[in-house]
Amino acid sequence: MHNEKLFTLIKSPIVTEKSARVGESSKQIVFKVDLTANKREIKKAVEELFKVEVTKVTTSIVKGKRKRNKNGLYKKSDYKKAFVSLSKDSEIQFEGVN
Repeated sequence: MHNEKLFTLIKSPIVTEKSARVGESSKQIVFKVDLTANKREIKKAVEELFKVEVTKVTTSIVKGKRKRNKNGLYKKSDYKKAFVSLSKDSEIQFEGVN
């Protein structure tokens, strides 16, 4: 896989209370990824970027919600979430990363 694609595949980690609970209980990290990415590409990208061992990847597509403001209706964009399970001895730290 090309290095350019690796950096564009994973957009950002999703850090919420719910994703933190999932991370503590089952050693998973949640990422927002490209809509066209498949599980094999996500696994390879996470392993090469963060130097960890990935055991399983689960994905889900989140549909954008319809919102309303003074100018009318609009729709937020769809995105794909990847739940990445890490091996027992692997860990990713996001503190101090800009």
